[in-house]
Amino acid sequence: MSASQDAPLCAPITPARQASDPNLSAFIERPSCDHDPADRSIDRFLVRSGLLRDAAPVFSGGAAVPRAGVLLAIPALLKTGVFDCARAVYGDIGPAFYGLRTTVLTMLLMALLRIKRPEALKEHSPAQLGRLLGLDRAPEVKTLRRKLTVLAAFNRAVAFGLELARRRVQTHGGAMGFLYLDGHVRVYHGKHQIPKAHVTRMRISMPATSDYWVNDQGGEPLFVVTAEANAGLAHMLPPLLAELRGLVGERRVTVVFDRGGWSPKLFMAVIAQGFDILTYRKGRFRRIPPGQFSGCAAVIDKREVAYNLADRGVWLLGGRLRLRQVTRLSDDGHQTHIITSRRDLPAIEVAYRMFERWRQENFFKYLREEYALDALADHQLDPADPERTVPNPTRKAMDHKLRQAKLDLQELASKYGLDAFASVEARRRTMRGFKIAASGTGRAIEAAQSRVARLERRRARVPQRVPVAQVVDGQVVRLSTERKHLTNCLKMVAYQAESELAGLIAAHYHRAGDEGRTLIHAALASAADLLVTVFPGSKLRLRYRVAAAI
Repeated sequence: MSASQDAPLCAPITPARQASDPNLSAFIERPSCDHDPADRSIDRFLVRSGLLRDAAPVFSGGAAVPRAGVLLAIPALLKTGVFDCARAVYGDIGPAFYGLRTTVLTMLLMALLRIKRPEALKEHSPAQLGRLLGLDRAPEVKTLRRKLTVLAAFNRAVAFGLELARRRVQTHGGAMGFLYLDGHVRVYHGKHQIPKAHVTRMRISMPATSDYWVNDQGGEPLFVVTAEANAGLAHMLPPLLAELRGLVGERRVTVVFDRGGWSPKLFMAVIAQGFDILTYRKGRFRRIPPGQFSGCAAVIDKREVAYNLADRGVWLLGGRLRLRQVTRLSDDGHQTHIITSRRDLPAIEVAYRMFERWRQENFFKYLREEYALDALADHQLDPADPERTVPNPTRKAMDHKLRQAKLDLQELASKYGLDAFASVEARRRTMRGFKIAASGTGRAIEAAQSRVARLERRRARVPQRVPVAQVVDGQVVRLSTERKHLTNCLKMVAYQAESELAGLIAAHYHRAGDEGRTLIHAALASAADLLVTVFPGSKLRLRYRVAAAI
């Protein structure tokens, strides 16, 4: 152990010291010096001396170890490359018993075990969870939060997510032919003033943060981007596609999105960049005669599909943009219009790929319920752009007054007209006579007209948008995104590992499509026997008891 002989144990680890001692890095990452998995005192001493940056796992055998089934996910997690990506992006977090690898693994196992927040660790035994990590005890709440704070200080969560996406493209490139883009709104219930967004599932606008996810054609997540001030999909498409181009290279990819991204001008730019589009048509247009529809059936992705379709070309932007329109006729007579730049696909596959967008909606629902996707990772705030413009609340108030004034005018005019209609000619032979009799209502109408004109002149002088600093009391802030983005990436990796395991049982379980994830979750949460062979091979094996697995 030359590193410990050539330098004091308490000497700090500096780049100069590492350069002068090539054995030091190997010593920092050395296997554990402890032989008792329940007593890691030597490793903790090395951490205090600055000579260890992550405790190596040491497992002990045992029967019916609670939740040991989660270790089944380790090969699938390794396949995602999450630990290599973390090391490449973050390096290390300094001398620590719970280092970078252990922190990442803890967050991943928590997600798979449905321990949805760090605070929920209080409800579990640190010793029992530590046994799953190969440690004497798992990190406690304050420790895990401190590690997340250290990682957030690097400000590399976006780079970490893109590195994970790059690895996935390399290993699952065949699933990148169709990529689904959609936004997910995370509602905020705190006291700070942040931008509002329309929450579709609640049908109301609320303070929220919008994340835009990209999923592959199998529904698996690829990466996520947090929008500035809840920008719409049409605004977020260009930066999302720029990231995609860096990930997929020069291959031609079809991006699938909903009506929120509708913009024919944007479509021209997207197609010019080498992407194809697939989306629903937005706006008013003529219905297609029922006689132009024909039945189509096919087997796509091992699924039988059948639609009643009409296929035609359409011109947008005054004839400058020609696209293809595939329309589905439902049994109730409703027509769903799909626009695409793909002319090489059969019409039935165009419709199938568009309707598969619901996989992404199901993904959001699953992560929201099972992984607490909407939960805040912290309560920190970041400064936001004070010059960002927002709708002027003064103009909004004047709009309300103007609408009320017009309603009052309309009510008076209706009454005046009704009185004129009901006027008896024998009593008032001329309109002049009616006006004299209804002079009170006439004067009220003139006053209402003057009020409407006055309000319109005043509103015209009020700007429609103003800097947000003029609207918000105090500092302009937004919710911190670094820790949330990091935890989103780790939940995404846990979901991918769960999908990998669900795919392995598909050939052996005929209800895997409906219950595969439920079965996998039950297996991961089950107790199992740990069998440890030290030499040769140093392997850790799991043995399930049939009753526990069922």
